[in-house]
Amino acid sequence: MFGIVGVPIIEVAMAAQAAGIRYVGMRNEQAACYAASAVGYLTGRVLSCCPTPPVSVADQGAITEAISVLKEAKRPLVIIGKGAAYGRAETALREFVEMSGLPFLPTPMGKGVLPDDHPNCVAAARSRALLQADVVLLLGARLNWMLHFGLPPRFNPDVKIIQVDLCAEEMGNNVRPAVALLGDINAIVTQLLERVHEDGWKYSSDTEWWSALKDKIAANAKISKALALQSTVPMNYYTVFHHVSQLLPPDCIIVSEGANTMDIGRTMLNNYLPRHRLDAGTFGTMGVGLGFAIAAATVEKSENSKGQRIVCVEGDSAFGFSGMEVETMCRYNLPVVIIVVNNNGIYSGVDPETWKEMAKMGDLTSIAPPVTLLPEARYDEVMTAFGGRGFLVRTVEELRSALQISLDDWERPSLLNVLIDPSSDRKQQVYIYVLVRKVHNVALQLY
Repeated sequence: MFGIVGVPIIEVAMAAQAAGIRYVGMRNEQAACYAASAVGYLTGRVLSCCPTPPVSVADQGAITEAISVLKEAKRPLVIIGKGAAYGRAETALREFVEMSGLPFLPTPMGKGVLPDDHPNCVAAARSRALLQADVVLLLGARLNWMLHFGLPPRFNPDVKIIQVDLCAEEMGNNVRPAVALLGDINAIVTQLLERVHEDGWKYSSDTEWWSALKDKIAANAKISKALALQSTVPMNYYTVFHHVSQLLPPDCIIVSEGANTMDIGRTMLNNYLPRHRLDAGTFGTMGVGLGFAIAAATVEKSENSKGQRIVCVEGDSAFGFSGMEVETMCRYNLPVVIIVVNNNGIYSGVDPETWKEMAKMGDLTSIAPPVTLLPEARYDEVMTAFGGRGFLVRTVEELRSALQISLDDWERPSLLNVLIDPSSDRKQQVYIYVLVRKVHNVALQLY
């Protein structure tokens, strides 16, 4: 049980403890709610007095139609969503992907349902895969803002969607599916797998589509590597995540929130196991990170003597939403490793010298850009104030040393305050350039 008490709720928490229920006292109701929601997702345990509903399967005619649409596709794509993770569909899904030979793209919390380093994963060519796919098998993912609503200019206007979902009301949201498969995702993937096995069908790896995707993956990897290997100080996002990825255990649970921190981290920090990534999710809610991390650490502590490492990767703005929960971690000796990627702002900030110059100009409430935060704020000292480990990190050497020390410590939480270039940003997104160029050309024609 996660909560925050006061009169007359104190007795409720005491009664829960007397009944054998462990109580984790949080510092904020919001973080407590996030923690409670994460436990059900991680463990699959649902507390309810209602009987377990039967597993629902799709109509066999619809399964036949779905396979027919896939066979006719020139540029097929499987999108694996959080629903596949929640539905525990990883075993059937891996067999289906490998037997069918189809490329797949995970959504942020679909990462790890199949390993990110699986040869069929095309996450590193995400924009091209979404834009050029002519058939998309949507497995437990929704065509909301995270998938650009399934609409142009990010999707092919003629794309055919095969939608697999447990909720009837989600069918056809934003894009009418060519085939709708309503039911339990694990059961439906098993149905699809059986039909592929019966037909002996496999999408060829020797196609222009696979070649185009592999070329784009290689090109993006080259750009990211060049950014990651820059030796400048302050560091950029890619340098930080490159070195973090080399040290993280492959079975760690990664919690992430922020703007660039979450977006870039998603592409560079691999997940190899299902339900091992927790982030801001569908609503993009900031403040979820520390509550999620506490939930994951509590589950691991209860089920294993040491368990898996919980690594919470935060933007500095995102950390501010629930930063006081580090006291909760220290109070219960939860060995969470928090990495605050600190760029002094929301999306971007300014360096200390610029901040001082702005302060000389007058009232900062009128002068400071709204996205800026206090430069080089000492978030590490917030952790040390409660007895955890805190590290101020400026260089690659300091980053690697602090992270390794933190990963080796199973007795208390740690926080790495990683100072990066305030102007550090994502690598250029090609689709944005193409869209701007098209608009510019239209404007010239009108002029």
